[in-house]
Amino acid sequence: MNTKRVATMTPGVAVQSSGPITAAEKSRADRVIRRVLRRHHLESPATVRLTRNGSFGNTTVAEVNARFAGNAIRVQADGPGGFALTFAAERLDRQLDRLTGKAEPRWSPDPGRAPLAAVSDARPIVRRKQCCLQVLDPVGAAAAMDAMDYDVHLFTDVETGEDAIVYWAGPLGVRMARQRRTRPPASATWRPVTMNPRPTREFTEAEAAARLCAYGLPFLFFTDPSDHRGRLLYRRYDGDLGLVAGPDVSRGR
Repeated sequence: MNTKRVATMTPGVAVQSSGPITAAEKSRADRVIRRVLRRHHLESPATVRLTRNGSFGNTTVAEVNARFAGNAIRVQADGPGGFALTFAAERLDRQLDRLTGKAEPRWSPDPGRAPLAAVSDARPIVRRKQCCLQVLDPVGAAAAMDAMDYDVHLFTDVETGEDAIVYWAGPLGVRMARQRRTRPPASATWRPVTMNPRPTREFTEAEAAARLCAYGLPFLFFTDPSDHRGRLLYRRYDGDLGLVAGPDVSRGR
Protein backbone atom coordinates (compact mmCIF):
# COMPACT_ATOMS: atom_id res chain seq x y z
CA MET A 1 0.00 0.00 0.00
CA ASN A 2 1.36 3.37 -0.99
CA THR A 3 1.31 5.66 2.03
CA LYS A 4 3.77 8.26 0.80
CA ARG A 5 2.46 11.77 1.44
CA VAL A 6 3.17 14.44 -1.15
CA ALA A 7 2.55 18.17 -0.68
CA THR A 8 2.08 20.71 -3.48
CA MET A 9 2.03 24.34 -2.37
CA THR A 10 0.28 27.07 -4.28
CA PRO A 11 -0.55 30.57 -2.99
CA GLY A 12 -3.24 30.13 -0.36
CA VAL A 13 -3.87 26.40 -0.86
CA ALA A 14 -1.71 23.38 0.01
CA VAL A 15 -2.77 20.08 -1.55
CA GLN A 16 -1.51 16.94 0.19
CA SER A 17 -2.04 13.41 -1.03
CA SER A 18 -1.67 9.89 0.29
CA GLY A 19 -1.93 6.89 -2.01
CA PRO A 20 -2.41 6.86 -5.81
CA ILE A 21 -3.63 10.43 -6.31
CA THR A 22 -2.77 11.86 -9.73
CA ALA A 23 -1.28 15.27 -10.44
CA ALA A 24 -4.49 16.18 -12.29
CA GLU A 25 -6.55 15.40 -9.19
CA LYS A 26 -4.31 17.59 -7.03
CA SER A 27 -4.52 20.43 -9.54
CA ARG A 28 -8.32 20.14 -9.59
CA ALA A 29 -8.41 20.20 -5.78
CA ASP A 30 -6.46 23.46 -5.80
CA ARG A 31 -8.84 25.06 -8.31
CA VAL A 32 -12.07 23.84 -6.72
CA ILE A 33 -11.25 24.83 -3.14
CA ARG A 34 -9.73 28.14 -4.23
CA ARG A 35 -13.01 28.92 -6.03
CA VAL A 36 -15.06 28.25 -2.86
CA LEU A 37 -12.77 30.42 -0.72
CA ARG A 38 -12.90 33.21 -3.27
CA ARG A 39 -16.70 33.12 -3.35
CA HIS A 40 -16.74 33.83 0.39
CA HIS A 41 -13.89 36.37 0.24
CA LEU A 42 -11.78 34.16 2.50
CA GLU A 43 -8.11 35.00 2.17
CA SER A 44 -6.68 32.67 4.83
CA PRO A 45 -4.70 29.64 3.61
CA ALA A 46 -6.33 26.23 3.32
CA THR A 47 -5.02 22.67 3.30
CA VAL A 48 -6.62 19.94 1.21
CA ARG A 49 -5.85 16.29 1.97
CA LEU A 50 -6.75 13.58 -0.53
CA THR A 51 -6.37 10.01 0.71
CA ARG A 52 -6.84 6.81 -1.26
CA ASN A 53 -5.47 3.45 -0.21
CA GLY A 54 -6.34 -0.24 -0.05
CA SER A 55 -8.21 0.13 3.24
CA PHE A 56 -10.81 2.30 1.52
CA GLY A 57 -11.35 0.14 -1.56
CA ASN A 58 -12.16 2.52 -4.43
CA THR A 59 -13.11 5.32 -2.06
CA THR A 60 -11.27 8.63 -1.73
CA VAL A 61 -11.41 10.75 1.42
CA ALA A 62 -11.15 14.52 0.97
CA GLU A 63 -10.51 16.83 3.92
CA VAL A 64 -10.23 20.62 3.87
CA ASN A 65 -8.83 22.64 6.78
CA ALA A 66 -8.95 26.43 6.85
CA ARG A 67 -9.56 29.33 9.23
CA PHE A 68 -12.50 31.69 9.50
CA ALA A 69 -12.45 34.75 11.76
CA GLY A 70 -9.36 33.34 13.45
CA ASN A 71 -10.93 29.96 14.23
CA ALA A 72 -10.18 26.57 12.70
CA ILE A 73 -12.79 25.11 10.36
CA ARG A 74 -12.82 21.73 8.65
CA VAL A 75 -14.88 19.56 6.32
CA GLN A 76 -14.44 15.92 5.38
CA ALA A 77 -16.20 13.75 2.81
CA ASP A 78 -15.70 10.42 1.10
CA GLY A 79 -16.79 9.14 -2.27
CA PRO A 80 -15.65 7.34 -5.43
CA GLY A 81 -12.85 9.00 -7.36
CA GLY A 82 -13.19 12.74 -7.77
CA PHE A 83 -16.64 12.84 -6.18
CA ALA A 84 -15.04 13.06 -2.71
CA LEU A 85 -13.56 16.47 -3.54
CA THR A 86 -16.86 17.64 -5.02
CA PHE A 87 -18.71 16.59 -1.88
CA ALA A 88 -16.12 18.26 0.37
CA ALA A 89 -16.27 21.50 -1.63
CA GLU A 90 -20.07 21.55 -1.37
CA ARG A 91 -19.86 20.97 2.39
CA LEU A 92 -17.33 23.78 2.74
CA ASP A 93 -19.53 26.13 0.73
CA ARG A 94 -22.57 25.38 2.91
CA GLN A 95 -20.51 25.66 6.09
CA LEU A 96 -19.19 29.08 5.11
CA ASP A 97 -22.73 30.20 4.26
CA ARG A 98 -23.68 29.39 7.86
CA LEU A 99 -20.60 31.04 9.34
CA THR A 100 -21.12 34.24 7.35
CA GLY A 101 -24.80 34.43 8.26
CA LYS A 102 -26.10 33.64 4.77
CA ALA A 103 -27.77 30.49 6.10
CA GLU A 104 -29.25 29.36 9.41
CA PRO A 105 -26.95 27.55 11.87
CA ARG A 106 -27.10 23.79 11.49
CA TRP A 107 -29.21 21.93 14.06
CA SER A 108 -29.99 18.53 12.54
CA PRO A 109 -28.31 15.31 11.36
CA ASP A 110 -26.93 15.32 7.83
CA PRO A 111 -28.95 12.91 5.66
CA GLY A 112 -26.25 13.05 3.00
CA ARG A 113 -23.54 11.42 5.11
CA ALA A 114 -23.99 7.95 6.53
CA PRO A 115 -22.36 7.25 9.92
CA LEU A 116 -19.21 5.12 9.97
CA ALA A 117 -20.97 2.26 11.71
CA ALA A 118 -20.47 -1.44 11.01
CA VAL A 119 -20.18 -4.63 13.04
CA SER A 120 -16.60 -5.88 12.78
CA ASP A 121 -13.89 -7.82 14.51
CA ALA A 122 -12.00 -5.86 17.15
CA ARG A 123 -9.95 -3.09 15.54
CA PRO A 124 -6.97 -1.26 17.04
CA ILE A 125 -6.84 2.32 18.30
CA VAL A 126 -4.39 3.80 15.80
CA ARG A 127 -4.74 7.48 16.63
CA ARG A 128 -4.91 9.21 20.01
CA LYS A 129 -5.69 12.90 20.30
CA GLN A 130 -5.05 14.55 23.65
CA CYS A 131 -6.42 18.09 23.72
CA CYS A 132 -7.57 20.84 26.05
CA LEU A 133 -11.35 20.45 26.09
CA GLN A 134 -13.41 23.57 25.50
CA VAL A 135 -15.74 24.64 28.32
CA LEU A 136 -19.08 25.13 26.59
CA ASP A 137 -22.83 24.87 26.84
CA PRO A 138 -24.53 22.46 24.40
CA VAL A 139 -25.33 25.21 21.89
CA GLY A 140 -21.70 26.32 21.77
CA ALA A 141 -20.57 22.69 21.57
CA ALA A 142 -22.90 22.04 18.64
CA ALA A 143 -21.53 25.12 16.86
CA ALA A 144 -17.98 23.84 17.39
CA MET A 145 -19.06 20.41 16.12
CA ASP A 146 -20.47 21.96 12.96
CA ALA A 147 -17.43 24.17 12.36
CA MET A 148 -15.17 21.09 12.42
CA ASP A 149 -17.66 18.91 10.50
CA TYR A 150 -17.72 16.31 13.28
CA ASP A 151 -20.56 13.90 13.97
CA VAL A 152 -19.80 14.06 17.71
CA HIS A 153 -17.85 16.53 19.85
CA LEU A 154 -16.18 16.03 23.25
CA PHE A 155 -16.14 19.05 25.58
CA THR A 156 -16.42 20.11 29.23
CA ASP A 157 -19.95 21.04 30.26
CA VAL A 158 -19.96 24.60 31.61
CA GLU A 159 -22.84 23.86 33.98
CA THR A 160 -21.48 20.75 35.75
CA GLY A 161 -17.77 20.62 34.92
CA GLU A 162 -18.21 17.06 33.65
CA ASP A 163 -16.82 15.72 30.42
CA ALA A 164 -19.68 15.55 27.93
CA ILE A 165 -20.52 15.10 24.27
CA VAL A 166 -23.02 16.46 21.80
CA TYR A 167 -23.91 14.61 18.62
CA TRP A 168 -26.32 14.88 15.72
CA ALA A 169 -29.42 12.82 16.54
CA GLY A 170 -33.22 13.03 16.64
CA PRO A 171 -35.79 13.95 17.59
CA LEU A 172 -34.62 17.54 18.21
CA GLY A 173 -31.46 17.47 16.09
CA VAL A 174 -28.77 17.53 18.79
CA ARG A 175 -28.37 15.11 21.70
CA MET A 176 -26.17 15.59 24.76
CA ALA A 177 -24.61 13.08 27.16
CA ARG A 178 -22.75 13.81 30.39
CA GLN A 179 -20.69 11.44 32.49
CA ARG A 180 -23.00 11.42 35.51
CA ARG A 181 -25.73 14.06 35.62
CA THR A 182 -28.59 13.29 33.27
CA ARG A 183 -30.85 16.27 33.88
CA PRO A 184 -31.39 18.64 30.95
CA PRO A 185 -29.27 21.82 30.87
CA ALA A 186 -30.65 24.32 33.38
CA SER A 187 -29.39 27.41 31.59
CA ALA A 188 -31.76 29.03 29.12
CA THR A 189 -31.01 27.99 25.55
CA TRP A 190 -32.54 29.09 22.28
CA ARG A 191 -32.07 25.61 20.82
CA PRO A 192 -33.75 22.44 22.15
CA VAL A 193 -31.46 19.56 23.16
CA THR A 194 -32.37 15.92 23.82
CA MET A 195 -30.61 14.62 26.94
CA ASN A 196 -29.25 11.09 27.16
CA PRO A 197 -31.16 9.64 30.16
CA ARG A 198 -28.39 7.30 31.33
CA PRO A 199 -25.06 8.02 33.02
CA THR A 200 -21.98 7.22 30.93
CA ARG A 201 -20.68 3.71 31.56
CA GLU A 202 -17.16 2.87 32.68
CA PHE A 203 -14.92 0.90 30.32
CA THR A 204 -11.25 0.38 29.83
CA GLU A 205 -10.05 1.36 26.38
CA ALA A 206 -9.90 -2.31 25.34
CA GLU A 207 -13.45 -2.92 26.60
CA ALA A 208 -14.72 0.18 24.81
CA ALA A 209 -13.08 -0.84 21.52
CA ALA A 210 -14.54 -4.34 21.76
CA ARG A 211 -18.02 -2.93 22.43
CA LEU A 212 -17.89 -0.39 19.60
CA CYS A 213 -16.88 -3.04 17.08
CA ALA A 214 -19.24 -5.77 18.34
CA TYR A 215 -22.28 -3.46 18.29
CA GLY A 216 -21.36 -1.61 15.09
CA LEU A 217 -21.30 1.81 16.73
CA PRO A 218 -19.89 4.90 14.97
CA PHE A 219 -18.57 6.22 18.30
CA LEU A 220 -18.65 5.48 22.03
CA PHE A 221 -18.46 7.98 24.90
CA PHE A 222 -17.24 6.34 28.10
CA THR A 223 -15.56 7.00 31.43
CA ASP A 224 -12.17 5.43 31.98
CA PRO A 225 -11.93 3.88 35.49
CA SER A 226 -8.24 4.79 35.80
CA ASP A 227 -8.82 8.54 36.10
CA HIS A 228 -12.62 8.90 35.78
CA ARG A 229 -12.27 11.19 32.79
CA GLY A 230 -14.39 10.98 29.68
CA ARG A 231 -13.09 9.45 26.46
CA LEU A 232 -14.50 9.57 22.95
CA LEU A 233 -13.78 6.51 20.82
CA TYR A 234 -14.71 6.70 17.14
CA ARG A 235 -14.50 4.74 13.91
CA ARG A 236 -12.18 6.01 11.18
CA TYR A 237 -12.72 5.75 7.43
CA ASP A 238 -10.16 2.94 7.23
CA GLY A 239 -12.11 0.91 9.80
CA ASP A 240 -9.61 1.37 12.63
CA LEU A 241 -10.34 3.46 15.72
CA GLY A 242 -9.38 6.87 17.07
CA LEU A 243 -9.55 8.17 20.63
CA VAL A 244 -10.04 11.74 21.91
CA ALA A 245 -9.41 12.66 25.55
CA GLY A 246 -8.66 15.63 27.78
CA PRO A 247 -5.16 16.74 28.80
CA ASP A 248 -4.90 14.88 32.13
CA VAL A 249 -5.30 11.43 30.65
CA SER A 250 -2.66 8.77 31.23
CA ARG A 251 -1.62 6.98 28.07
CA GLY A 252 -0.04 3.80 26.90
CA ARG A 253 -2.11 1.26 28.79
